[in-house]
Amino acid sequence: MITVKEVDKSFLELYDKVAMNVNVNSEYKVERINNGLGGFILKEVQVEPYIKDLSSYEHATEYENEFDITNWRFYMAFDGDIPVGAMTVAGKTEGLNMLYGRKDACVLWDIRIADTYKRKGIGQKLLDMGILDAKRDGYRQMIIECQNNNVQACKFYQKQGAVLSKIDMYAYYLEPEIRNEIQFIWYLDI
Repeated sequence: MITVKEVDKSFLELYDKVAMNVNVNSEYKVERINNGLGGFILKEVQVEPYIKDLSSYEHATEYENEFDITNWRFYMAFDGDIPVGAMTVAGKTEGLNMLYGRKDACVLWDIRIADTYKRKGIGQKLLDMGILDAKRDGYRQMIIECQNNNVQACKFYQKQGAVLSKIDMYAYYLEPEIRNEIQFIWYLDI
């Protein structure tokens, strides 16, 4: 029996135990028409399969080192006592660039599901709970970041009604190991 609940920061060590692997079988390639003036075409192309471990970039136990997490909400999914999913929604936070100074928006900062629990509706349950709380907190939009090699996440966000609004081909340029990834920013009206 999977249970989903909001948790406080005392759970963040347990939160970090949930794997954050992306099984990459395809990527979205961005083709610029007339150097971008004519728009963009996204094409899903197959790639040599690999696993990208996002846990190496994201540690919930370190959030407080960089941000005031007073307005952040944390959610977890459990199979009995075993953590199998987790999600963070960041609210009003000074210095959180993804908010662009907005007070009416929140950020889906992180969502992760353990490998053996994917495609069982856990991510949907977490997101539904986060959206409901975000509405109660007065937010009107949720801003979501992902990359072109996380096709499953892109399709999930699109299914929720999120709109791909920004494509940044150079967002990770200064990070050699992910320099070729493309940042996608989605906006979800809530």
